Amino acid sequence: MATKTKYIFITGGVLSSLGKGIASSSLALLLKARGYSVTIAKFDPYINVDPGTMNPFQHGEVYVTDDGAETDLDLGHYERYIDDSLSKRNNTTTGQIYHEVITKERKGQYLGKTVQVVPHITNEIKRRMSAFDGEYDVVIIEIGGTVGDIESFPFMEASRQFSLERGRGNVLNIHLTYVPFIKASGELKTKPTQHSVKVLMENGIQPDILVCRSEHKLNKEIRAKIALFCNVEEDSVIEALDAETIYEVPNMFAKRNFDNIVAKKLGLTAERQRLTTWTRFVNRIKSPESEVTIAFVGKYIQHQDAYKSIVEALIHAGAINNTKVNFKWIDSETLPDENVDEVIGKVDGMLVAPGFGQRGIEGKIDAIRYVREANIPFFGICLGMQCCVIEFARHVVGWEDANSGEFKKVEHNVIDLMNEQREITDKGGTMRLGSYPCAVKKGTKAYKAYGETLIDERHRHRYEVNNEYVAQLEEAGLVVSGTSPDGKLVEMVEIPEHPWFVGVQFHPEFKSRAVKGHPLFTAFVKAAMQVHK
Repeated sequence: MATKTKYIFITGGVLSSLGKGIASSSLALLLKARGYSVTIAKFDPYINVDPGTMNPFQHGEVYVTDDGAETDLDLGHYERYIDDSLSKRNNTTTGQIYHEVITKERKGQYLGKTVQVVPHITNEIKRRMSAFDGEYDVVIIEIGGTVGDIESFPFMEASRQFSLERGRGNVLNIHLTYVPFIKASGELKTKPTQHSVKVLMENGIQPDILVCRSEHKLNKEIRAKIALFCNVEEDSVIEALDAETIYEVPNMFAKRNFDNIVAKKLGLTAERQRLTTWTRFVNRIKSPESEVTIAFVGKYIQHQDAYKSIVEALIHAGAINNTKVNFKWIDSETLPDENVDEVIGKVDGMLVAPGFGQRGIEGKIDAIRYVREANIPFFGICLGMQCCVIEFARHVVGWEDANSGEFKKVEHNVIDLMNEQREITDKGGTMRLGSYPCAVKKGTKAYKAYGETLIDERHRHRYEVNNEYVAQLEEAGLVVSGTSPDGKLVEMVEIPEHPWFVGVQFHPEFKSRAVKGHPLFTAFVKAAMQVHK
């Protein structure tokens, strides 16, 4: 256990989506390779308490932790890289901060004082930044948004105060910027980086290290210019070129001595161990022995970050099987009920994705019927699993009206609300969230994948398989291969005679890790490889 925790703040400038999450995760991996305990926290400036009620088209995936926190998708990157389960303490939003401060004010805890951004809001931010004091050797704090955003000011001010209070040698400020290449003049331009650092310094923060994203290599002259005008040492200007895969970034950072510079500035003396296993994993992604094509059926495919963890889990599974996973994206809303085979085409497997609401449901059901009858490996996650139960009920059992209570009240609502969900009116944070145990039935495909009779998986849903119809569904050939330990909730279903037809109520993608993967995704890709042969 750490005696004195070191802190690293990572901010971003010039524009959004530069990859602060990947940079944070990569640095954490390199520091862990030195034997240090590391965790990462995300501080997001939006006023939503959490992203749970945000539109996937706008925000992307909602990542769920073991303790049921609905968080930013960057926490998925953190967990996949450092192979550690995070918690609600690792994600803070402006909404949470203000909610906490206002609640305290209403209870009279500020003793009649005027409640202000400084010090009350910033003190609450600093309290949360200190949540891991003594638990870890290094805490990396990623501040969301772009420097200069009005929403980010309280976080910048809190980090300035935090750095001052902890002292040099205990806190490091890393700023991620963009160095664009102007094709017409054939030049890399440093001015955006200079302006970004200027704005950061106006907030009272002098960066110690600059990580410069660019599509072109930064020569010594460019790095010297950036160092001079941004007031940092030349060897602290780190080039971050586009990578073939995001999992290559730690190796690229290691070659540029990024973690060596960080360790020196923080007084961390342990040497980095070789990234042998990680490098082998990366090489399998870049140079696989074979390939498969997976049809990815969803209704948010125009914004693929909505399925970020699933995509990464399939990449992990591909590397473990030494095969490349190609994606064929299919919008379930536009999928017709005829000529489905022509739309789907030649694929080796199909994954039907999670989601909410009625839009695109019939397309998912049509797609599932096609792969069930064509003996193509199928994997349904959450809503994807519910759709496969509906499809089976309609076309195998013969209940033509079978549906979910989420979409339509009918005689055969094979999917319906849990009793405890019926009285809920608030939408935020009220679903079945977080890690729950699941009993796995021996002799099933699920058991063959896991090799265990009791597992834990993360959930994010309101509706369940209706127990009134389970016996009849099983009698018709849909096996319930996983339930809650008390047997009251269906967690997994499958068709034994099918090459690989598995639906799960939980979200296994949230527990897939780089190098290790996840048993179900690994088994699904392996089944797809058999079809490809």
